This record gives sequence, structure tokens and C-alpha cells, in this order.
Amino acid sequence: MDIAPAAHRFDQTTLGRLGFGASTLGNLYRRMSDAAAAATVHAALDAGITYFDVAPHYGFGLAEKRLGAALAEADPQESTIVSTKVGRRLDAVAPGTDLSALRQAFVSPEPYESVFDYSYDAVMRSWEDSRRRLRRERIDILYVHDIGRYAHGDAHPRLFRELMDGGYRALRELRDGGAVGAIGLGVNEWQVCEEALAAGDFDMMLLAGRYTLLEQGALDSFLPLCAARGVRLVIGGPYNSGILAHGVKGPGPFHYEYQPASPEIVARVAAIEALCDTHGVPLAAAALQFPLAHPQVASVIPGMNSAARVVQAVALAEQAIPATFWADMRAAGLIRADAPTPA
Repeated sequence: MDIAPAAHRFDQTTLGRLGFGASTLGNLYRRMSDAAAAATVHAALDAGITYFDVAPHYGFGLAEKRLGAALAEADPQESTIVSTKVGRRLDAVAPGTDLSALRQAFVSPEPYESVFDYSYDAVMRSWEDSRRRLRRERIDILYVHDIGRYAHGDAHPRLFRELMDGGYRALRELRDGGAVGAIGLGVNEWQVCEEALAAGDFDMMLLAGRYTLLEQGALDSFLPLCAARGVRLVIGGPYNSGILAHGVKGPGPFHYEYQPASPEIVARVAAIEALCDTHGVPLAAAALQFPLAHPQVASVIPGMNSAARVVQAVALAEQAIPATFWADMRAAGLIRADAPTPA
């Protein structure tokens, strides 16, 4: 297999500005039928979406199975680009476990639970198992799932050593041997991405919720480091747990970082929403398009839980936003002065 350097292969041209975050296919928070899952993937393909991101953790294999079944039917030549994740093994649940209950944020009939494991053997098994569930000869991008202090707190140094001593070696073997096209992290913090880039050779980073209309701290050191190293970013969580999708005009509750939003965050979103109204711009469109202006960002991957949501996301990504809106956002101090904005 001819593998070009990942920094050149995976950009907005190849991944597409809008990708598909497939956590919803694993019954995230609520059930989705197999038929609805298939219809959602087919709607994405019909809309021209060519990049799908998934993980074993999403429904404990269910999301990978559903995505694999839909793509096997609609894309037998594997022309789409698929990323999945390693770092969580799937262990059998205890006898008597209620599979209809919410478990680790999913309502999944799969009799497994996910357990963090960044060892060499776990990464290799995870890759093989994902290929089987996805029904694919290759997986284009492998991300290490949820390494870092955000997920592990004080256990992070031990787990990071486990990754670099074990799992990273497996990732390098897979990439350097041509079995995967790129390796990286899939995380909710940019700090561990910097730590990983200091310790190893990674191509891509999937960063969720940390470069958005509400957060641009990654501009200080991380995004310049990515530019210097030729590392591309995929942005997950562009709506910051939904507050940038729905706004704060209603009665709430409003969520940010998977918990109730602070008064300061609500006030900031209200100010952004007011400027959106002044310029006739949907808040969700501004949130979706903002990260794409940075030259290191290869794609934005909101979660989509229905065919209608796919159509909506495509419309938001294509929504015309006047340059005066971004100028007013900058003048009001609602985005950083050094943040690139859409042309």
C-alpha cells in the first residue's frame, strides 16, 4: 500500500471540512434503531461527507458495527476515510448486568464495558477487533483515546508511561508498516497533545471542545507547535456540549463541559448570540465554521444522530457568514485577536 506522509494526506481537501462524529451510532445517552443508524450514515454519504470517526468505546463496539455495516453496503471500495481509537479494551460485563441501562453514557445491548489499557498488546488487539467490526481492510487513522489528566487525573503519569512504553510502539509499527495512514491522540485537552509531541512522532490530533468560539487557549503554544511539526487537527465538540448549538435564550438548563454552565459562560454565549442576531447568523453555523479557519484544522466532526441532523449540519457548514460578524466578534473581545476567522 502506498502511504503518503499523513500531514499531506489528511487535510480539508481529503477529509472534507465537515466530518461525521459517530458516537451517536453507539446509542449515546439514548437508543437508536439499527435502521435509523444506517439511514444517518447513508444521509451523510449522500451529502458528500467522506470522513467518519468512531471508537470501540462508543456503544462497546456497537457504533463500529453499525458504521461498518453501512459502509460495507455503500462504500465497498473503501473510498471513505475512517478513524477509530485505541486505549480502551472491551471486557465482558459481569453476569446479570442490565444491558438496557445507561452504562458509561451509552444504552447498548453489547455485553461489554470499556476499560483503559494503553499497552502494546491491547493496542494491537484493539486495531484488529476494530477492523473486524468495521469490515474494513484498512483503518486510515488511529487515535489514542482519552489519555491525559482530563480523563485520568493523578493516574496520568503512570498511564502515559504505559502508552509510550507499549501502545506507542504498536502504533508506530502499524503506521510505519503501512497498515494505518496516521496516528495521533483523541482527547479533550491540548496539553497532553503537547506532551505526546515532545515524546513521540504523531501525525494527527483529534481535539474535542478545546478550540471553539468559547475556547482559544490552544493558540498560545499548541497550534503553533502543530504548524511547526506539520500536525493536522480534527476538531470535535464544536458546540461545547450543546451550548453553542442551542444558545441561551430559553429557560435552560444550559450545559458546558458536560455539566451545568457557569453564569460567566452563559453571559459570554449570550453576547455571542446577540451579535449573531445582529448579523443574521445562526449561532451553530458560527460555532461550526470558526475552527475551520485555522490552517492546521483538517475537519470538524459534530455528532449527528439522524438523517435530518446531517442535512442541518451541512446547511450550517455552508451558511454564508459576513466578514463584519467576525470583525465585530473580535472588536467585542469575544474571540481572540490572533484567532484566524473564515474568509
